[in-house]
Amino acid sequence: MRNTAKITTAVLAAGALTFGLTACGSSDSDSSSTDGPLVVAASPVPHAEILNFVKDNLAKKAGLDLEVKEFTDYVTPNTATEDGSVGANYFQNQPYLDDFNKKNGTHIVPVVTVHLEPLGLYSETVKSADALKSGATIAVPNDTVNEARALKLLADNGLITLKDGVGNEATPADITKNPKNLKFKELEAAQTPRSLKDVDAAVVNGNYAIEADLQPAKDALVLESPKDNPYGNFLAVKEGKEDDPRVKKLAELLTSPEVKKFIEDEYAGSVIASF
Repeated sequence: MRNTAKITTAVLAAGALTFGLTACGSSDSDSSSTDGPLVVAASPVPHAEILNFVKDNLAKKAGLDLEVKEFTDYVTPNTATEDGSVGANYFQNQPYLDDFNKKNGTHIVPVVTVHLEPLGLYSETVKSADALKSGATIAVPNDTVNEARALKLLADNGLITLKDGVGNEATPADITKNPKNLKFKELEAAQTPRSLKDVDAAVVNGNYAIEADLQPAKDALVLESPKDNPYGNFLAVKEGKEDDPRVKKLAELLTSPEVKKFIEDEYAGSVIASF
């Protein structure tokens, strides 16, 4: 389905990422100019792979000079977009962005939604969610939105019950019923697939699952449904940059039939086109 050799060494260093990576987001290109290349910050898989498909197959013909910079965390792409180190980013969904802007005073806005990466529950010790033993430990992402999303996945599959109305701010403290007495280990999202050797199960974001050679459509014990799912990933820019002709051109290419076919062929249901 996909060539694992594509995974960069940056992926292997995911756990070591800190805010200091912001400096890595700088570019020799002037991202504030509409004349130079459009520099886009992206998670390695599948975002950078999709962007590189555009760069290698569609951008030149469309007259777009595209540069892709890979980051393995969920913070630096937004801070680099805010400070102008990059011209755009592609890695996140609307609930995460809303929470990030609120907490950090940033002004990032979506341009076009491209795909969904279903969140999944994985385990190296059991073959089904029902087989989890009493007192099992489950790793979940520790950022606000993805933790709530992970708990909702577990609730939707009958493992826990959450308070009514907690939405995108749910934490383990909002669990009202926990029949298996599950315990939760909160980790940085990129660490969750690595934790599988140390916990009974882990809820892993789709991009990190793919990077870890997991196939969400095949390997997940339970998987998010794409129906009415608010977590589609989009191209985003700093407010005011939406009309940059390079951004408009990239948005058009990212929602082209060629990209849709690439997503379908490359990821076989582990990533789903949203257009």
